[in-house]
Amino acid sequence: MTFELLVRGGPVLWTILALGLLAMLVFLERALHLHRARIDESDFLKGICNNLRRGNRTEALTICEDTPGPVARLAAIAIRRQAATHEVLVDELDAAGRAEISRMERRLSVIALVAQLAPMLGLLGTIMSLLQLVLSIRAVAPVVQLVDVADGLVPALVITAAGLLVAIPAYAAFNVLIVKIDRLVLDMEQAASEMIRFMDEERAAAGEADDAEA
Repeated sequence: MTFELLVRGGPVLWTILALGLLAMLVFLERALHLHRARIDESDFLKGICNNLRRGNRTEALTICEDTPGPVARLAAIAIRRQAATHEVLVDELDAAGRAEISRMERRLSVIALVAQLAPMLGLLGTIMSLLQLVLSIRAVAPVVQLVDVADGLVPALVITAAGLLVAIPAYAAFNVLIVKIDRLVLDMEQAASEMIRFMDEERAAAGEADDAEA
């Protein structure tokens, strides 16, 4: 029965199902990527700052390179640009942060597009099925049986349901990913602020040491 409904749903139904599969694959890939990117930002930065205070700049960079996620990449940029001025460091971290957000949002538009297209395709398929039903009724009029009408309505309703069954989870998946990205963006902002503050303190301490030597 299910296979018969799929066949009678025609290309519109198959298109909706293909879009649903595509959205699911994109969601799983993005969710896994964002899950791996989330780290304990406080402990990570504490370890990085401790290494820098001890002069282990290479070890701090190695930790950043071995740690996945945007927070580690921002910390690595701050370490490499340790000698830069406050303004330059802020600008570079800001630009790097925007690039990381763009990377995290990659392919999210696919899920949003599926959420918008699926119900419209369902409506289109329903209208086409109803049109076919009307033409069939017209061909056999005035002898029309109720079973023929019901038989023609089934694929129309199935296509409508398929469009909604794909669109609703796609919309929910999109918002789940947006929440995950927002949390990572907050971690990135906190990490950037912490690294800038640390670099400013180290720069001030180095300046005081030079003044003392002079």
